[in-house]
Amino acid sequence: MSNNIKVILGTAACMVVVVVTMIFLGAPKAADDVTDPGGEDMVRNRRISATYARELMERYPNAIILDVRTESEFAEGHIPGAILLPDFDIGEQAGSVLPDYDVLILVYCRSGVRSRGAMSLLLSMGYVNVYDFGGINSWPYEVVGD
Repeated sequence: MSNNIKVILGTAACMVVVVVTMIFLGAPKAADDVTDPGGEDMVRNRRISATYARELMERYPNAIILDVRTESEFAEGHIPGAILLPDFDIGEQAGSVLPDYDVLILVYCRSGVRSRGAMSLLLSMGYVNVYDFGGINSWPYEVVGD
């Protein structure tokens, strides 16, 4: 048998082993399902559940709850203790509104789209503890209005 055929057969055998292993053990979870190795229910892509966000708010009272919606949306109802910084103002105002780059920042909006972008922008600006918990539409806890 030539060396090329041996290499092909060896590669095919390895692929069979991988496929069989995945069938019996299950395929790796999607990134959204992988929890942080520290044991906390934080996903690698920094998206956390509303329930876990609330736990973090209770555990870390100095955490910043950042609402990135518009002023009128904020006035209609927001999470108690939230700070308003509309997503379109983050580039100009984050430094003055959020002077501590290491503080825990929990970001939300209406549905989760703007909060995702805001979180990415804050991370690119050097903030290190930023997590997105989606939208107030899926927040099952207290909401206050102005």
